[in-house]
Amino acid sequence: MAAELTAPQLITRHRPTLDQALEAIRTRAYWSPHPEHPKAYGENGSLDAAAGKAAFDAVLNTRLDLDQPGTDGWVGGEVSPYGIELGVEYPHADVDVLLPAMRAGQGAWRDAGPELRAVVCLEILKRISDRTHEFAHAVMHTSGQAFMMAFQAGGPHAQDRGLEAVAYAYAEQTRTPESAEWTKPQGKRDPLELTKRFTPVPRGIGLVIGCNTFPTWNGYPGLFASLATGNAVLVKPHPRAVLPLALTVRIAREVLAEAGFDPNLVALAAERPGEGIAKTLATRPEIRIIDYTGSTAFGDWLETHARQAQVYTEKAGVNTVLVESAGDYKGMLSNLAFSLSLYSGQMCTTPQNLLIPRDGIRTDQGPKTYDEVVADLARAVDGLLGDDARANALLGAIVNPDVKARLEGAAGLGEVALASREVTNPDFPDAVVRTPVIVKLDGAKPDDEAAYMSECFGPVSFAVAVDSPADALELLRRTVREKGAMTVGAYTTDEEFERAVEEVCLEEAAQLSLNLTGGVYVNQTAAFSDFHGSGGNPAANAALTDAAFVANRFRVVEVRRES
Repeated sequence: MAAELTAPQLITRHRPTLDQALEAIRTRAYWSPHPEHPKAYGENGSLDAAAGKAAFDAVLNTRLDLDQPGTDGWVGGEVSPYGIELGVEYPHADVDVLLPAMRAGQGAWRDAGPELRAVVCLEILKRISDRTHEFAHAVMHTSGQAFMMAFQAGGPHAQDRGLEAVAYAYAEQTRTPESAEWTKPQGKRDPLELTKRFTPVPRGIGLVIGCNTFPTWNGYPGLFASLATGNAVLVKPHPRAVLPLALTVRIAREVLAEAGFDPNLVALAAERPGEGIAKTLATRPEIRIIDYTGSTAFGDWLETHARQAQVYTEKAGVNTVLVESAGDYKGMLSNLAFSLSLYSGQMCTTPQNLLIPRDGIRTDQGPKTYDEVVADLARAVDGLLGDDARANALLGAIVNPDVKARLEGAAGLGEVALASREVTNPDFPDAVVRTPVIVKLDGAKPDDEAAYMSECFGPVSFAVAVDSPADALELLRRTVREKGAMTVGAYTTDEEFERAVEEVCLEEAAQLSLNLTGGVYVNQTAAFSDFHGSGGNPAANAALTDAAFVANRFRVVEVRRES
């Protein structure tokens, strides 16, 4: 296969970016090569807003042919949460044909070495970045995110996470030298001498099981971590969010072919309605790595039954914010209101339980009772979302009927402090848009515990009255230990309480944000600096992204011979 992209070209083009990424994961300082602002695109081959929208429109109601082996039919049926039918058809694969074809190219991909694999991955990411505007519409109309969030989270932030995974993969593969001369003295006898060569070898085919809400952001870390470590990758999108990952697979296949590698190293596994191929694929002997984001039930099933594979899961958790006292009461309310509203709470990092002492809290505006704190938070959310245009820009659309049903059912769980209301989207009248609901619960009542100790994914929050800050700490510990948490937040002006919260989070391996009042929110994490999840509590068995996320996707094989 003749390469249109040579190794020297790719290394010259992308090695500086790889080096910057390696420095960023070392220092944990802010860095991103992918612009967040839509106006930054439109030059050097990237699509501007109009061209990106036109590219998205052009793919609607078409057949997206990836030229994959084993295609035995076509599937589709995606309907945007904003109410439009996408009409895109994707290849359906006979996996008995596709999987052997994917394995065929792994030898040459392995022999390419860590550096060339990394820069090929960076070329894929660069081409995705050039089409960020197109991807933004694809993410928006499969996830229900509002456009700006889809642009940022589905575009540059997802690309950052993919690049971060490549950087960690490169660092771990090059930790061991390629070769070594080994000499062992033998006293008066001649020394023993060996030449040793060390090669990172892939585990096998990686399976990425995509999610509905963040198809690229949650999909890219596993995809690029496996690809950069020498594995072929089969992408199985969520049936309601195929398009963003199908476009990703098409770009990856194009780049691999141009670089002289087998394009079948990356392939798509779209499914027929109700087919449920994830279980079938996950237990195939060829599948040696699995990346999954979604429900606890299926994540637990994968961890139990996919015994032949290394399984990385991000499942459900119950995220908690403790409110002990506030040095900036207004800033706290504003920050929490935004966190509860963003993308209608359809994020694995959105706070669910707000633990507030029933005797109230100290603030810079004087003492506030439990009822006052909850009422003030409700007013803050109401004020933030009072304008329908702003509400649509923050809330997006409800992603599926299950979220809507949970939202509607939450009102019957306790006293409603903030009722959800319908918001009309003038551009998409069929979109289901709802503001959050806040329900007051009592931490001492067993009936209420059943509600707040279960994840209620979506725009639902529980203001849980607790007897004391110490009780809040104990409830936090029990929640993280039993149910898991992707995020924990706390507000306090007491140094001793702050240390106590830190200690709980260190012991239970939960990521903690303290006293956020400005433009950083508990449900946001930045690539190269923040760890998304810890891998140390039931919400996830891996962190995005750290060394542990990549190191077990390959093994080092040694060949030694006498010198």
